[in-house]
Amino acid sequence: MTTSFPETKPGLRFGLASAAVTGCLAVILLTGLPLRAEDANPVLAKVNGAEIRQSDLALAEEELGPSLAQMDPATKKENVLAFLIDMKIVAKAAEDKKVENSEDFKKRLAFTRNRLLMDSLLASEGKAATTDDAMKKVYEDASKQITGEQEVHARHILVETEDEAKAVKAELDKGADFAELAKKKSKDPGASDGGDLGFFTKDQMVPEFSAVAFSLEPGKISDPVKSQFGWHIIKVEEKRNRKAPDFEQVKGQIETYVTRKAQADYVAKLREAAKVERMDQAAADPAAKTDAAKPDAAAKDSKMAPAKK
Repeated sequence: MTTSFPETKPGLRFGLASAAVTGCLAVILLTGLPLRAEDANPVLAKVNGAEIRQSDLALAEEELGPSLAQMDPATKKENVLAFLIDMKIVAKAAEDKKVENSEDFKKRLAFTRNRLLMDSLLASEGKAATTDDAMKKVYEDASKQITGEQEVHARHILVETEDEAKAVKAELDKGADFAELAKKKSKDPGASDGGDLGFFTKDQMVPEFSAVAFSLEPGKISDPVKSQFGWHIIKVEEKRNRKAPDFEQVKGQIETYVTRKAQADYVAKLREAAKVERMDQAAADPAAKTDAAKPDAAAKDSKMAPAKK
């Protein structure tokens, strides 16, 4: 049933509501009571009294990630919540059957614990390393290597034989449009774009192709050029010095690089300090095992051997 207040004017009604909210805030401020954590992490369901909260949903979404990618938010939430409910139910049944006492369960639990510890620590190390200064340093170092390197924007027509390439060149010499001829004659997948290869650096193409492309002046067309792919006719559209992309364009890639490098360096540091014994290698190399078992014999042999002059 809806209760209405016809005698209260809209403005007054709003004023009363505002006063009520202000009063609540005043009480919180005066008493020092914080907002409840439950408000930010609400209970979404209960299974036999056990709560499933919003934070549980977030963890499950992170774990199930790839399988949820194509779902809309509402469907995703419904599916993940259903999964969590079923998990609670089945987990309780497993507890009742003492599944956790089995050796297989204990091994898997130990493995999962170690994996979670590792992932959590590495995530923390990676996050700590991705400072603005660290990312900008990587960007600046990479930019120095990129800036100044020459790029060429070219088109090409690719055919099977030298005779075909010569015929194409003859048509171009007579004034045929390069892009249109590429669409008709070229067997390259990019033929539909008029043979357009965009901008590229020398090391991005096979040597035979790059040598000719970078020697041509813009607007010029090459003679037939042979490569492992066939015969090319190349037209250079433009040349320029390569520029580094803006920091914001590659920030995500830099963040990933800095994170992974920090994690790899951290693992390498821990590995250096750890005592690691590989029993499988000793078993796989009988000679090494035999030598290790007979150190006195090896020493004796070295004493008997004549010194080299």
